Amino acid sequence: MARSRSVFVCQSCGTIHPRWAGQCEGCGEWNSIVEETSDAAPLGGAAKGKSGASRGKAGSIDFVPLTGSSERAPRLATRIGEFDRVLGGGLVQGSATLIGGDPGIGKSTLLLQAAAALSASARCAYISGEEAIDQVRMRADRLGVAASQVELAAATNVRDICAAIDVAAGPKIVVIDSIQTMYVDALDSAPGTVGQVRACAQELIRVAKRRGTALLIVGHVTKEGAIAGPRVLEHMVDTVLYFEGERGHPFRILRGVKNRFGPTDEIGVFDMTGEGLKEVGNPSELFLSDRQDGVAGAAVFAGIEGTRPMLVEIQALVVPSPLGTPRRAVVGWDSARLSMVLAVLEGRAGYRLSGNDVYLNVAGGLRITEPAADLAVAVALISSLTGEAVPADRVVFGEIGLSGEVRAVSQTEARLKEAAKLGFASAMTPRRRGAQSKGALRIIEMGDLSALDALFGDPAGATARIAEI
Repeated sequence: MARSRSVFVCQSCGTIHPRWAGQCEGCGEWNSIVEETSDAAPLGGAAKGKSGASRGKAGSIDFVPLTGSSERAPRLATRIGEFDRVLGGGLVQGSATLIGGDPGIGKSTLLLQAAAALSASARCAYISGEEAIDQVRMRADRLGVAASQVELAAATNVRDICAAIDVAAGPKIVVIDSIQTMYVDALDSAPGTVGQVRACAQELIRVAKRRGTALLIVGHVTKEGAIAGPRVLEHMVDTVLYFEGERGHPFRILRGVKNRFGPTDEIGVFDMTGEGLKEVGNPSELFLSDRQDGVAGAAVFAGIEGTRPMLVEIQALVVPSPLGTPRRAVVGWDSARLSMVLAVLEGRAGYRLSGNDVYLNVAGGLRITEPAADLAVAVALISSLTGEAVPADRVVFGEIGLSGEVRAVSQTEARLKEAAKLGFASAMTPRRRGAQSKGALRIIEMGDLSALDALFGDPAGATARIAEI
């Protein structure tokens, strides 16, 4: 009979310790180590006799040639265009998709709308461990999907859930809301612990792969924004999606960070309304809808999110600091990247910024990660410093190097095409090969940051520059 043993597991990173400690050696978190009980199995699988030989016959696996053909099942389209875009065209049968996001961001709303749309063509089951069935029905009434054929259940025992879906006529789409509320009765730890999350996900994915069921899992996030539980959870699933958004904005961004069946870094844009999530067909026009012309410190950045070009406004405010250490506040961009741009502007282009408070914001709640936004950030900073507004019909993009050069970025033509479609007349870009214009779009090419002098050459800007000796 297998005996139980106690292990001490960090609830933040999953590191196993031989004894309890106040601080985890793996991630450095304090008071995150708890004791968990697990069944100890003999090493090597089956029990062994005195001679060391296995008493039972070991199992075998069947190998198949790589050159064989497999029948490819069609994707299950949710008919929510932005959701299908991020998934790569729809759900793949037998796949596991993990969706994480802050509390109240709209994860359950999105999955209930997707399940309602899919229930017209396949059997869908929505299993909630956080809400009662009547609560889910109330939300369905508010979303206008109460007449759909979605089957509801309130359960947290993974053994019961697997038994319900591991049948010949089981559901083809299963939503688990959420994985942190599920538990395996073979473990003594509480639901939501590292061991429980790992074991529950493993059992659910195993059944889904065998039955060809599309599994959608909701995951909670930590205060840092990462999905709670062991990091191995993201490796176990096929697709990882993050639902992002600011509480002060109605926009929601569904971002794919891992996808075995489609492109990564693809995004879908939604508008949160009283009737649920609505798709946004033209995100660029939406993000620029509240833009004011003639305001210093604002620049329109032509970026690429996944496979789609997207225009967004970058706002900067540079003011003299009364403090010995000026403030640097960033929303929607990398703070370390901002520090680098500020250093290059002062060290290579001659703009005095070290004694000023700097505030940077990406309008609309979007988070930008690509380095092509460097030039747009630099232009917005100098515009605020000099008080001279950037022309309202101009877009900016380009990567800045430490020597002050402006480097080329990928998918330049797609960025310019999106800008021309929205009525912009000029674009500030890195130097590129080929024509100097894109239809009616006038191109202003920059080899290095010294070209900013010609754009912001008024007396107010001249006094802010460091005089060359």
